Amino acid sequence: MEAEKAYKQAKTPSEKLECLERMLSVIPKHKGTEKMQGDIKRRISQLKERMERESARKRGGVSHVIRREGAGKVVLIGPPNTGKSQLICSLTNARPEVAPYPFATRIPVPGIISFENAKMTLVDTPPITSDFRDADLSGFLRKADLTLLVVDPLDPEVLELIDAVIESLAEVKIKLASEENRGRPGQVSELKTIVVANKMDLEGARETVDVLKEFYPDLPYLLISAESGEGLEDFARELFLALDVVRGYTKKPGKKPEFNDPVYLKRGQTVLDFARDIHKDFAENLKFARIWGEGMHDGQSVARDHQVNDGDIIELHI
Repeated sequence: MEAEKAYKQAKTPSEKLECLERMLSVIPKHKGTEKMQGDIKRRISQLKERMERESARKRGGVSHVIRREGAGKVVLIGPPNTGKSQLICSLTNARPEVAPYPFATRIPVPGIISFENAKMTLVDTPPITSDFRDADLSGFLRKADLTLLVVDPLDPEVLELIDAVIESLAEVKIKLASEENRGRPGQVSELKTIVVANKMDLEGARETVDVLKEFYPDLPYLLISAESGEGLEDFARELFLALDVVRGYTKKPGKKPEFNDPVYLKRGQTVLDFARDIHKDFAENLKFARIWGEGMHDGQSVARDHQVNDGDIIELHI
């Protein structure tokens, strides 16, 4: 009620946003408040979108800000007519324009893909060629957690098209790299990248992919067909593994765990990071936590610096 009162008195969008997020953090989480939680989340989403539009208007351009939902933001890039939009349609509820002509995708289009109870944001983007790259794409890509370079192995110019993408991104100091080959942070942004070879249901595709691996041996590959569904059954799992995140689940003393809304952490992060993700006040006041998880005694007490493993159930004590 205090947070709602502050929200009504707030004068700026950022102040209102802070109040709404505070309301969401302190509201009791049970079935009786689900409608209220949904209303607060809706207002937060609407306010953020309005703030993004206003920011874009002041810059004089179109906003390409797409919020990360779930375990990470995965961005599709590539030459024209490789099947990026078809892939988005096959895996998510998004409906970008799918057409046999190039440049049907004119702005980034997001969708949600799920692996078990983990959600990931999957985003289609305008194609990249030797003479075209969306002006705002470089800033958008730098905020991605994972990049998928989608290619058509049966295109007779596939090597030239891939080179065009690589060279175009190099002009704005962006490099495609595997996790193993990423260097230290520097002037060049190195995007964690997987090559997605589409249309693998067609004759001759596998032989061409073998050739691609010789030219670009440092990148991992996923072989799929967005049209027939080949390789898509494990696609979400591969993305989740590539994001290298773990899921932690909140539990209140004497209550059942909340499995529907995981807290996502980078592998190696701690109980303190888990508490901070929920709310900064929890992190500041955290004394210890109890954990239920693999290799742990049920409800075992752990310190603030204990690393969280995927699937851990965590009860915070402040």
